Amino acid sequence: MNAFSYARPRAIADALRYLRSGAVALAGGTDLLGLMKDGLATPAALVDLTGIEGLRGWSHQRGKGLRIGALTPLVELETSDSLTRAMPILREALKDAATVQLRTMGTVGGNLLQRNRCWYFRDEGTVCWLKGGKRCFAVDGENRHHAILGADECVMVSPSDLVPALIAYDAEISLVSARGQRRMKLADLFVTPKAKDRREHALRPAELITEVRVSEAALARKGTYLKAMDRKAWSFALVSVAAAAKIERGIARDVRIVLGGVAPVPWRVLAAEKGLEGSALDDAACTDAADRMLAGATPLRDNGYKVTLARELVRRALRSLVAA
Repeated sequence: MNAFSYARPRAIADALRYLRSGAVALAGGTDLLGLMKDGLATPAALVDLTGIEGLRGWSHQRGKGLRIGALTPLVELETSDSLTRAMPILREALKDAATVQLRTMGTVGGNLLQRNRCWYFRDEGTVCWLKGGKRCFAVDGENRHHAILGADECVMVSPSDLVPALIAYDAEISLVSARGQRRMKLADLFVTPKAKDRREHALRPAELITEVRVSEAALARKGTYLKAMDRKAWSFALVSVAAAAKIERGIARDVRIVLGGVAPVPWRVLAAEKGLEGSALDDAACTDAADRMLAGATPLRDNGYKVTLARELVRRALRSLVAA
């Protein structure tokens, strides 16, 4: 690892000052430190955010919705019974996200901003397209874990388990920088790398995520999260799906379906969601929605299985929303 300086400020203003001077933000470090050890990130300075008050913990106020601080460890979301009562999908999404040690260190903000797991990107000696090279080696190489939807010059996939669950509940994030504060839909944080825009997130320079918010109206949805992995637990998703809807007398309203592990960004198809509005989520309707979600899929040589797998996971997730 290269030499770097280190600071641990107590206030956001001080952290922003370090970021403006070129420092890189450090939270749990579960992704960043690995990138540094592999020579993929070489910051001259790190600014440790864990000493800043107010960025850790969560709260739920009736009528005002759910607030989750960006420095909240993932394990706190997973193990809180009161949070599970408010938003059960969070525990479902996180229980197999990583080992207990990683969930204890990893933070919400860091999870949202984690880099992709493509082995060509993660290899220090491979100058892939996303790292400034001329080609995406996965297109013609080992691509069994790569994108089947929505990819352009790069076929990496969005890796987070937490993100699809939050997007299924229309989560928003708050951000702060020297320019001030802003809010955005969590879904808008994710960018498909293409042309000259070789990035995965829409974070501005020297900007921090401070919190995630879910409205009270969204919390009224019933949700579920399903994930297929290479091994039984603690692995990144081959395919995942978060599904949520308000169920009123057996009828679905306000449906959301979000796929992970299939595209460079969390994948939604509005036509599939709208097609389920007012339905009883019977098998035919759910199968049709699954087909719409996968319409236009273009599998690579080794990942055609993802189409069949994703279609079935979507069907099962939707059917489970009306199960007794």
